[in-house]
Amino acid sequence: MLKPPPPPPAVGKNPFTPKAYVIRYWQKQVSNNLPKPSFLLGKASPLTAADYAAFSKLADQNSLSTHLPDFCTKAGLFCFPDVGASLAKHSHDVNFATYLDQNFTNYGTNRGGGVDSFSKYSENDNVILDNFRRYSRGSTGHNDKFTAYATGSNVIDQRFNTYGTSSTGGKGEFKNYNTEVNVPGLKFTSYSDSSNARKQTFTQYSQNANAGDQSFTSYGKNGNGAANEFKSYGNDSNVIGSTFTNYGENGNAPKDTFTSYGTNIANVPENNFRTYATEANDPNESFKNYRDQSNVGDDSFQSYAKKSNAGKVDFLNYGQSFNEGTDKFSGYGQDAANPVTVAFTIYGVNNTFKDYQKKGVTFSSYVNDSSSVVNSLAAKGKKVNSWVVEPGKFFREEMLKSGTIMPMPDIHDKMPKRSFLPRVIVSKLPFSTSKLVEMKKLFHASDDSSVVKMMTDSLGDCERAPSPGEVKRCVASIEDMVDFATSVLGRNVVVRSTDNIQGSKGDIMVGKVKGINNGRVTMSVSCHQSLYPYMIYYCHSVPNVRVYEADILDPTSKATINHGVAICHLDTSSWSPGHGAFVALGSKPGKIEVCHWIFENDMTWTIAD
Repeated sequence: MLKPPPPPPAVGKNPFTPKAYVIRYWQKQVSNNLPKPSFLLGKASPLTAADYAAFSKLADQNSLSTHLPDFCTKAGLFCFPDVGASLAKHSHDVNFATYLDQNFTNYGTNRGGGVDSFSKYSENDNVILDNFRRYSRGSTGHNDKFTAYATGSNVIDQRFNTYGTSSTGGKGEFKNYNTEVNVPGLKFTSYSDSSNARKQTFTQYSQNANAGDQSFTSYGKNGNGAANEFKSYGNDSNVIGSTFTNYGENGNAPKDTFTSYGTNIANVPENNFRTYATEANDPNESFKNYRDQSNVGDDSFQSYAKKSNAGKVDFLNYGQSFNEGTDKFSGYGQDAANPVTVAFTIYGVNNTFKDYQKKGVTFSSYVNDSSSVVNSLAAKGKKVNSWVVEPGKFFREEMLKSGTIMPMPDIHDKMPKRSFLPRVIVSKLPFSTSKLVEMKKLFHASDDSSVVKMMTDSLGDCERAPSPGEVKRCVASIEDMVDFATSVLGRNVVVRSTDNIQGSKGDIMVGKVKGINNGRVTMSVSCHQSLYPYMIYYCHSVPNVRVYEADILDPTSKATINHGVAICHLDTSSWSPGHGAFVALGSKPGKIEVCHWIFENDMTWTIAD
């Protein structure tokens, strides 16, 4: 019997790829032979040697923008697609069950009656760029329904232009709009303007969302008998910025209701209302549960019901926060005729009124001390909960002992997948506030797009002055990260990170604990991802920390399920009083140490043992 031929010799890896260069660079700059972290090397540029050379040449010629889709795909970047094809106008009822990655122009324009329905629109997807233009414009008795719009998606850029403008009758309904999404960028322009007796309803708008900005421009302006309703707007969300401009302006008998706006554990909201129901005739406006139990934040109402005629404007439970923010009202009911009835019931702490109508304004329960809010609710048997921080996100150093059972936060990496660029290429790309125009051109970003916000947020973190004692640098290549870590710690360094995500969002038991540097104060460089088209890490070294490694056990079986890395900050004196650590643990800046786990794909560099 003939023997099978021997297998072909293994083909060697190309030494000219960016990843091969990174490995050689690491071996040259780091003095030990400890294993290199696979999760970090996995983010090295996937470019082939040929593509590396081609894109380097394009970067030299400032021509990468003309090859952006190809560059993003081959380099493993996170890029928004250019606006895709649009669906033409239609004249019959449409029911979209699962819809993804297209845009609409002249959708439902001048429709008479009928119903259009969207279910599972851009749901559970990554990087969504949707655009509706001239939606239901000039329609009569036409109904629109969105169910589960972009729910559970990551990094959204969506906009509606001229939605329901000049329509008569009919109803628009949104349910589960951008619920549980990450970094939404949402814009409504000319929403239901000049409409006649049309009703719009939002249910669960951006609930449980993380970061992002939303804006309504010209909402219900010049409408006649329009009824607009928001239920559960931005509730349970984190760091949301919302802007309403020209809301119900010059409307005739508008009836608008906000039921639960930015309520319950919303963290650091920034809400801005301008020209709300200004010069409206016989308005009927109501806010209920606005910013109730929100944390800090900066909110502003300007020109609310100013110069309106007759009608009623009502707030119930406004700004009843336990961690004070800043709320300002300007031009509230000012110069209203006949007059408008203006009422506040339960008005929170640290709020300012300027230029408001002195006649016809009543305050039912004005609160100027947060403790009185707590005492009032407690007396009524209600649960008093200031902003609720995710259990286990912050903890005290004493918890890092074998046998301790404690909650583990969600340590999943929720950032979109991206790769580093080779240092040769990234060094040729613009990255500074002064070069924002060039950055927008490179990534095909319009001025008001989520891409620009992503860029400016990253620039803000990278360009801000370091905090006291901090040494910081944003790195866009693994080589730069190695250089920064070794410049702070020397060449005998090691990367430490939590092994996996097991134990997330549940109780864990702490197993064997090891203090780095024998548990003494040590130097370290921690690196956290920044959201940008290519991989960027914000790396910094802060004084007075201790670093620990700990086995993480299943509390029932006692089996080892993970190996965690935790860092304890011993000096918190420069932290904000509203920091989530103090909300979760109590106390104040400088009074306690604060510890946290290193999350998936983040890391801390230390001197090797």
